[in-house]
Amino acid sequence: MNVQRRDFLLVVTLAGAAATPAWGQAAAPSAGPASSATSSAASVPDFSPFIWAHPSLGFESPVSGPGPVVNKSRTPKGESNFNQLVGDYNNPILKPHAAEIVKKRGEISLSGLAFPDPDNQCTYQPVPYIFWNFEIQMLQQPDKITILYNHDHEFREVRMNQPHPAHVTPSAHGDSVGHYQGDTLVIDTVGIKVGPYTMIDRFGTPYTEALHVVERYRLLDYEAAKEAQERGQKEWPPVPAYPIDPDYKGKGLQLEFTVEDDGVFTVPWKGTITYRRALRKIWDERICAENVQEYYAGHQYYSDKDARVPTADKPDF
Repeated sequence: MNVQRRDFLLVVTLAGAAATPAWGQAAAPSAGPASSATSSAASVPDFSPFIWAHPSLGFESPVSGPGPVVNKSRTPKGESNFNQLVGDYNNPILKPHAAEIVKKRGEISLSGLAFPDPDNQCTYQPVPYIFWNFEIQMLQQPDKITILYNHDHEFREVRMNQPHPAHVTPSAHGDSVGHYQGDTLVIDTVGIKVGPYTMIDRFGTPYTEALHVVERYRLLDYEAAKEAQERGQKEWPPVPAYPIDPDYKGKGLQLEFTVEDDGVFTVPWKGTITYRRALRKIWDERICAENVQEYYAGHQYYSDKDARVPTADKPDF
């Protein structure tokens, strides 16, 4: 079956997505329940009032230390070209076989086509790949946090103050447990299933079932959040379809995540995602589905330019 690719720029520009609520969650280490389970309700940060927006496609690099794979393809301004995803296979975090996979997928992008990924194949998105979503909302409950993502209404549930089971059955989003450490929500995820189109990032970086991801969410003062987001947008330019609320001067939200996988990476590495309050106030319908007439025709894509959605000559009623 041929692979089909969406025109990313058109999709993100035309597919206005609105944020939906997600339930609050926190993760505990796999060794056992978090000691912070006894944190008072007053000390728990409130992440859930509204939709958070990160209007850029890729991960932000950490201020120091090993960071994620970045794009070798650049725009005339020197920014990452998100219409041509060519991962830097020379990044020292990659073991040789992983670097070769990233290189081959980049060559497909350079050819003018696209390699299949969870987004263009409309499949569940693994952690941390799912962090590319432009908008999220977190709904916090004492025993569970749910994070909603704008793409295809995906969501993750995190059990609070619980250990991972002794034997984790791999699943699309993995097994996530959480806890609060002071003003920080920590989520620990293991058991992320490996499949035909699963990958760490938009460059097709692979992973194994040894993948271990730790997320840390905390609120940032307005100026710090604005500065961090603007710094990230020097690498990944903002997408206009997912605007920040220009009138909101309150706190932002920052996710710092650590990725470990001895089967793919030479060292653990970190990335960040910085969110600010989204302009939109409700979730719009955002369903991932083929639309060959609008987005898949042309030399860039695998589908036939003359493909058409099946239609009937007359209605059934």
